[in-house]
Amino acid sequence: MKGLELSRRYWREVGRPALERDCPQVLESGAAGLAGEGSECFGYDDVISRDHDWGPGFCLWLDRETMARWGREAAAVYARLPPAFLGFRRLRPDPMSAGRVGVLETGAFYRRFFGLDRPPETLAEWRSLPETGLAAATNGAVFEDPSGAFTAFRQALLAYYPEDLRRKKLAAHCALAAQSGQYNYARCRKRGDRVAALLALAQFIDHAQAAVFLLNRRYRPYYKWAQRALEDLPLLGRTVGPLLRGLAGEQEDKTGDIEAVSALLIGELARQGLSGGRADFLLPHAREIQAGIRDPDLRDLHLMAE
Repeated sequence: MKGLELSRRYWREVGRPALERDCPQVLESGAAGLAGEGSECFGYDDVISRDHDWGPGFCLWLDRETMARWGREAAAVYARLPPAFLGFRRLRPDPMSAGRVGVLETGAFYRRFFGLDRPPETLAEWRSLPETGLAAATNGAVFEDPSGAFTAFRQALLAYYPEDLRRKKLAAHCALAAQSGQYNYARCRKRGDRVAALLALAQFIDHAQAAVFLLNRRYRPYYKWAQRALEDLPLLGRTVGPLLRGLAGEQEDKTGDIEAVSALLIGELARQGLSGGRADFLLPHAREIQAGIRDPDLRDLHLMAE
C-alpha cells in the first residue's frame, strides 16, 4: 500500500472518529490530509522508503485561532492514536524530520517550506521562494477541508508563478543549458578535461529539467525525485525524460542527446509562443523569452539570473 492511501484510510477510519469523540471543535475549521516532505507525499514511496519516517499518520492543519484554543487538546488526541494500522507501524521521527505529521498550524506549515505564512503577493516575494519548498507544500492530498481556508492557500500556490517570473526563470535555464551543454560540454571533451565535461553535462541535465517543469507550469521537487516527476509530466515528459536518462548512461559522447533535448525544448517554446526563432542553439531563444517580459526590472536582469 502506498503511504498516501494509508494516510487517507488512517484519517477516515481512526483519526476522524477519535477527534469527533474527544475534540470535535477542530473539525469545522480544520483541514486534514498529507503533504510536505517524504516520498509518500509525492507518491514515490516504495519498500526502501519504509526504513524511516513512514507509516500511518496524517496532517491536521488548524488556523491560528483554532490552534491557540484547541491545538493542545487535538495534539493529545493525535498522540493517543494507535501506532499500528493495517499491519503497518508508525515509525518515530528523528529530529531532522519532526513535524511531518500531526497537528500543525496552517501558517507555520507553509512558512516551514518557503518563509511566508500567506500566499506571495509581489514578483519579489515570488522570486524569493525556493521551488523545492513550493513543490513540497503543494504535493500530496487534502482529504477534508470544510472551511476551505487551507485549500485556498494551496490553490494560490498551485496557480503557479506569475508569467513574467516564469519567463525569467525559463530564459535563465535555457541560456544556462545552452552554455553548459551545447557549448562547453564539447569543448571540455576536446581538451580532454573529463571532470569539466561531466560537470558541464550535469549542469545541462539540471537546467533542461528545470525548463521542462517551467514549460509544464509545475514546481520541480528536489533532485532525488526530479527525474521521476519529470517523466510523468504531460509536456515533454515521455520524450525528454528518456533522453536525460540516456545522458546519465555509459555512452562516451553525449552530444547527440544534448542536441536532441535542446531541439525538443525549442519546439515547445515555439508551441507556447515564447520564441519564434529557428536557431538550433538555445541562447537566442532565451534572449527572446526574456525580451517578452513586461516588468522592466525583471527584464533588465542578467540573462542567466533567475
